[in-house]
Order: sequence, then C-alpha cells, then structure tokens
Amino acid sequence: MKKLSSLLATTALAAMLASTAQAKTLVYCSEGSPEGFDPALYTSGTTFDASSKNIYNRLVEFNIGTTETKPGLAESYEVSEDGLEYTFKLRPGVKFHTTEFFTPSRDLNADDVIFSFERQLKEDNSFNKYVEGASWEYFNGMSMPDLLKGIEKVDDMTVKFVLNRPEAPFIANMAMDFASIVSKEYADKLEADGMASDLNQKPIGTGPFQFVAYQPDAVIRYKAHPDYWAGKEKIDDLVFAITTDASVRQQKLIAGECHVAPYPNPADLEILKSNDDLQMMEQEGLNVGYLAYNALVAPFDNAKVRKALNMAINKQAILDAVFQGSGQAAKNPIPPTMWSYNKDIEDDAYDPEAAKAMLAEEGVTDLSMKIWAMPVQRPYNPNARRMAEVIQEDFSKVGVGVEIVSYEWGEYLDKSKAKDRDGAVLLGWTGDNGDPDNFLAVLLGCDGIGGSNRAQWCNDEFEALIQKAKTVSSKEERTKLYEEAQVVFKREAPWATIAHSVVFMPMSKKVSGYVMDPLGGHWFTGVDIAE
Repeated sequence: MKKLSSLLATTALAAMLASTAQAKTLVYCSEGSPEGFDPALYTSGTTFDASSKNIYNRLVEFNIGTTETKPGLAESYEVSEDGLEYTFKLRPGVKFHTTEFFTPSRDLNADDVIFSFERQLKEDNSFNKYVEGASWEYFNGMSMPDLLKGIEKVDDMTVKFVLNRPEAPFIANMAMDFASIVSKEYADKLEADGMASDLNQKPIGTGPFQFVAYQPDAVIRYKAHPDYWAGKEKIDDLVFAITTDASVRQQKLIAGECHVAPYPNPADLEILKSNDDLQMMEQEGLNVGYLAYNALVAPFDNAKVRKALNMAINKQAILDAVFQGSGQAAKNPIPPTMWSYNKDIEDDAYDPEAAKAMLAEEGVTDLSMKIWAMPVQRPYNPNARRMAEVIQEDFSKVGVGVEIVSYEWGEYLDKSKAKDRDGAVLLGWTGDNGDPDNFLAVLLGCDGIGGSNRAQWCNDEFEALIQKAKTVSSKEERTKLYEEAQVVFKREAPWATIAHSVVFMPMSKKVSGYVMDPLGGHWFTGVDIAE
C-alpha cells in the first residue's frame, strides 16, 4: 500500500511538472500535509507554509528573516494615546486571486478585514462554525475575545480595532498567521451556494501565490499571482511535493526532483553539505521542544510528580541520539535568543535515584503512562519516535512504564488538545512574532486549555504575571514579569523542557533569494531559480 501511494504521488508530481515545463517552476519537498487552507483554524507550521505564508497577506507583515514588522495590506496605522485604538489605513488596489472557481468583482476593502476577524470573534457569525470542531485555537489562546471590544469600519479603506485594555504585542500579533485576510465576497458566494467549507479547501487570498490544486498527501500546486500588489513573483509555478520521510526528501533533493527540502536528518547533514550541487543554510532556531504532561489527570496534577519525572530524563542522551550536535538542552519554555530569557534559572538535574525517591514520597508506585510521539519532523524535534524511546528507557529506570503512541499529524494535533488526554505529549513551538507572550501566554496561559495549552495547566500566579506583562509598554518592566513567570513555570513543571535546535535548510544551488525565517516559516517571496 505504501509503495502504491508513493507511486501515485510521484506520478502526480511528474504530471504537474510536465504541464508547467515551459514555466519557471520551483519544487518544495514539504514534510507533511496541511490540515486545511484556512490558517486561522490551525496552529501547525506545516499548514501555515501551505496557506498563510504564500496564499494570504495580513495588515502588517514581518520582514522575512527578522521579527520586525512592516506595512502589509495596511499601508499605515495609528495608535491612540491610551493604547486602546488601532486605526489601519488599507492599501488601495489590492487584488484577490482569480481562479477557476472564483472571479472577484472588487478589490480588498474594510469588509474583508472585519469579516476575517469577526468570524473568529463572534459566535453568531455564520462562518464561526463553518468547519466541524472549529475552535479558532490561536485567536482564543491569545485571549483575543477578551481583548477586542469591537472592530469598526471607518470607511471602505479604514478599519479601527478597539481594545478593552492596552496590549503591548498587538501589532506583532497582527502579522501572525491567524490574522490572514480572507475575501468576504468569496465567503458570501460559498455560503449562498451551500459550499461554505470550500473556504478551507479552495482558498482565495491576496498573496504572492494562488492555489491551483491539491492531491491530499501528494502534491499542492500554486501559480504566481499575476496582479500581486507587491509585484509578480520571479517563479511562475510553485509545487509542494509532500514527502514525509526525511531520507526520501534527501534523495529527491540530490536527484534534482525538488529544489528545497526542509528538516534534514541530523545524521545526513555532512553528506548534504559536501554535495557540490547543493547549498546549506542554517540559523539558531527560535524554538523549544517539550514533553507536556496533562495537569488535569492524576497523578500528573501533582507538581512534585511532574518534577520527579523531569529529573528522570537524560537530556544529554536525547541531544546525542536525536539532535546529533544540532541542539542544546532547554531549561526554560522560551529560547535563549529571546529577550526576557531568565538565564539564572537552574535546570532540573538528571538524577534517577532522587526521582525514584520523590515518586515514592508522593505515593506513586507502579505508574504506567503513555507518551505521544509526533509522526512528522519539526525543527524543535527531528525524530519524536526516537526521543520517546529514550524517555521510555529513562522512565523505566525509576519504575515508570511507558507505552508510545502516535497518530496521523492532523489527528495528533487535534486529539492532543483534549482535557482528558491520556498521557504526556511530545510537541514544541517556533515563535510566531518574536515576543515572549507568543510562547508563555499561547502555550501556557489559562485561555489555551483545551487548545494550544497541551499541559492543560492553569496557574493563578503565572497567569497574573503574563497578563500584566501584556498591558505595560516598558520592555524592561515586561522582562522582569516574564522572568518571574519562568520561575513559576520551573517550580510547577507542567512540561519537561527538552531542547532548542539549530535549523538547517538544504537546497539546490540553482535557488537564489531564499531567506530563512527565524519564526520557522517557509516563504517563496522573492525566490528565483536558474533554468
């Protein structure tokens, strides 16, 4: 069955490439399939690469390669003195994609912006539940429903966001994937036709590339948006060849079947670096990999039990077996390259005997648990199965039995949100906007329980610190609050913090203009390929 699926995928890719033989085509060997094409519904980087990074735009954008913002669909914005009103002036003449399934009758306007956010904010919006199980995980996890008092249409080209409180990272948040702007005209047409779910399957945006076709688990095809407001891209066609196995991605890259291939096996880095036809980019990742306990389920509701398990994990063994020189042990929930990182915190010592004694003190004996291992490679975890095996061996030394479980990536992400989840889940995070709030509030805040907070952990002391940090403008004061929050995190141990990684990006020497994103995305804006 696997051989047949591989053959079908290869055949589909060959057919697509043949149809674009006269065009300048770039093939990206993606590591997985997107959950959908409406980025506001999801949190996965795989999905963002396939949707928000290339199909959509936002009011403000990140300068690719930095965490600095620049004008996007809004050519300018103003902030009121009290920090409660943000008024965005939209860029005129922005065209939506024209495809086989939709022809827009107008340019971008304020209605599109308001619709894009109100569908996430208002439960009575007809698109609030247009996908079964839609939870708007990012929007809710960042406390946006509490933050937004309202969104007002000043005129056709001006939108005002009114907040209930000052929010220091608000502009950076507006450059994030969940804030991508979709077409209200297209949504209205789909709703009238009884095809609302197509908003998530046949996307229409304003971005540099427009959607052409998707064969699940095989190929996504895009073409350059001819009327893109920032100018047509240099490549004509962009193909995502979905290739989940890193070894196969490497083979395709070396054979010239794809031009860019993310997440190489650490063991293969030297082979790739020595290939004269390839180039290798690398940078320190703004990421963290972790094991999240479920703090709502006994005995993991006991911080001392969680702490004991953390002391049983040999991080150096994980770094050797999984990262092979491309990572460093993590002690905090944010990476050391991020401002407000608390360098004074001491990591949990690897001490199996002390861990065993602490478990016994808490009355925990003969404990059996599940560890969830991701089915895909991520920058913060190049081999989750191997990592789970190392932890399984470590836990056996303190009398804890481990069963390793996994699911298809989309199912894994969905099931791991459950408040009654059985077991600890291996996951991680690459920052979205360069602000500590994007780690601490999204991943560990009370609003994220049942969603992005996979530890299902809500701590009043921690919550008060991160919420206060949102409302103050002084970076120095915010830093102190986040440093205190990291102390609480380390004491309460909702995660075992595992590692921060270096990110490598091998590609053909024919590719030029590619810029690595510290926020972990894969963008093809400004990229060219020699014929």
